[in-house]
Amino acid sequence: MTQETRTEQSRNHDLLYSLHDRPAFWPSTFAALQHVLASLVGVITPTLIVGGVLGLGEHVPYLISMALMVSGVGTFIQCRRIGPIGAGMLCLQGTSFAFLTAVLSAGMIVKSRGGTPEDILATIFGVSFCAAFVEIFLSRFIHKLQRVITPVVTGTIIILIGIPLIKVAMTDIGGGFGAENFGALDNLLLAGIVLVSVILLNRSKNPMIRLAAVVIGLALGMLAAFFMGRLDFSHLGSLPLMSIPVPFKFGFQFDLAAFIPLAILFCVSAMETTGDLTANSTISKEPVKGPVYLNRIRGGVLADGFNSMIAATFNSMPSTTFSQNNGVIALTGVASRFVGIYIAAILFIMGLFPIIGGVLQQMPKPVLGGATLIMFGTVAVAGIRVLSHAHLDRRNMMIVAISVGLGIGVSTVPDVLQELPKTVANILSSPVAMGAISAILLSLVLPEQKVEEEEVADAVATEEGVEMTKKKLGEMS
Repeated sequence: MTQETRTEQSRNHDLLYSLHDRPAFWPSTFAALQHVLASLVGVITPTLIVGGVLGLGEHVPYLISMALMVSGVGTFIQCRRIGPIGAGMLCLQGTSFAFLTAVLSAGMIVKSRGGTPEDILATIFGVSFCAAFVEIFLSRFIHKLQRVITPVVTGTIIILIGIPLIKVAMTDIGGGFGAENFGALDNLLLAGIVLVSVILLNRSKNPMIRLAAVVIGLALGMLAAFFMGRLDFSHLGSLPLMSIPVPFKFGFQFDLAAFIPLAILFCVSAMETTGDLTANSTISKEPVKGPVYLNRIRGGVLADGFNSMIAATFNSMPSTTFSQNNGVIALTGVASRFVGIYIAAILFIMGLFPIIGGVLQQMPKPVLGGATLIMFGTVAVAGIRVLSHAHLDRRNMMIVAISVGLGIGVSTVPDVLQELPKTVANILSSPVAMGAISAILLSLVLPEQKVEEEEVADAVATEEGVEMTKKKLGEMS
């Protein structure tokens, strides 16, 4: 046995199956089901929210089917690696919450000018298709993108993704947009059941229960809704037996105001995917530097953009790698990329049957809101976590303060932009676009202060503060 082989075995001693191992059918199936369970809510929830907020009604079951099928295809590409496309690791690809705010803004632009649900979907998928090429292009020099999309910019954007969505979650808790019984006690009760269930399950000592906390919480909420007479499955008989993927089923439309926020988010998505794949490499006991690592990152980010292009073609929203599946790898000790083929098959088969989407569409808004309140709050906290790893000197704090203030400001007082040209107003009305443009421009314009200068300035400020305090105490005495 060579020294290299012994080193490799030592590195992988705590994995049941390493990256290139091929587990048997049942171990692979069991591991795949755990990944699906951990990610299912993330895959379907963006579609449920977009369908509810934009009034897409009858199209929702089909859209959920497409989200599941596209996630299956994307996962297969990431794990299998087709040519240069894919990371070649066990990573699940699914519909991304990161694009939700921008997608809703795009839909509202079309809806405000009298567009039909089909027009809304044609614009969302047309713009997403074009914007996906941004990430495909960036994948070729992803290592240089960090000079522009710094942790300060990334953290600011992620916060502005999460905070506006909390309003959507709270509206669902009340009963949904335009609900006649908005704020009724039974709505708050249903949301409370889900919220409390997720909190309690998340505190469990069993790792699998923690991973499935949101799924179980939603199931309990649906059960409570059933006993309250809030579920109606009578329409399920009218659904087709199977969903057939149709490229651009609703047409293809483009809108510049909707394109720019999505293009910016694809830049951020590239950085997030880099982080997810780095964590995946660490957990899977694979290199996190050198040519092999860099090749995987480039392939993974390329697949991220390519899969989002496929998603738009087959009527689903942009997708990205899921970070929670790194936790499943750590929990199960299964890092084999071949398990990804089983995950892909399960998701694709689930997507074939629109009855699954039909059942999920009947989920009462308060039930969904109880879960998404936690999920969207978690997104905002993830942004704060990113900022915590940045050097928050006075310059960076100014960038964050201005960018977050502008982003939240335009989402709460949109009329402030009413005198601007229509296209410009539509672009800047997106909190993500406003905050991202502000953060990037300020990062490029404001000169970075040297660490030594900052430390001296802080020391002087502290010394002056101490002297002033002494002076005040002397006056009081």
